[in-house]
Amino acid sequence: MPEIICGVDEVGRGPLAGPVMAAAVVLDPHNPVGGLDDSKKLSEKRREQLYVEIREKALAWCVGRAEVAEIDAINILQASLLAMRRAVEGLSLLPDHALVDGNRLPRLPCAATAIIGGDASETCISAASIIAKVTRDREMIKLDAAYPGYGFARHKGYPTKMHLEALRQQGVTEIHRRSFAPVRRLLQE
Repeated sequence: MPEIICGVDEVGRGPLAGPVMAAAVVLDPHNPVGGLDDSKKLSEKRREQLYVEIREKALAWCVGRAEVAEIDAINILQASLLAMRRAVEGLSLLPDHALVDGNRLPRLPCAATAIIGGDASETCISAASIIAKVTRDREMIKLDAAYPGYGFARHKGYPTKMHLEALRQQGVTEIHRRSFAPVRRLLQE
């Protein structure tokens, strides 16, 4: 039986708000998804199309996450690794090997290889990158409705000029990462 390989990638390490998310995807070698690439290189429309196709064609996929309180408690790197582990552990099909984007490996229930730039070179990681990005973007759009005036639908929580100005004017919400310097500084003022 051929080895079951999953791709793993995370999204949301840089934002000041919201969870960090990771996805694990086992692609079906007999039902390929065309046009996979690093999610950052694709248009939003193309990511949305591929998101649907990946979910339909993949043998298994799962999204893991670490919440703001976890990020603040254990730091963003550890929270990213935790989200990745949760994604792999949540797969309906246990992989033999995980290909993980980046230079760090989470503790996983299978063998794993870290690949720098893997989201551009390995289709299974590209697929995970797309699933994670679309899932997180959709969540930030929902949070935009719950926290109006911050612009989460536009900047997805990243520290843009607009977001920093909204933070100064409206204050810190419970979805803001208090351990991140711009938020921490505001709380200390």
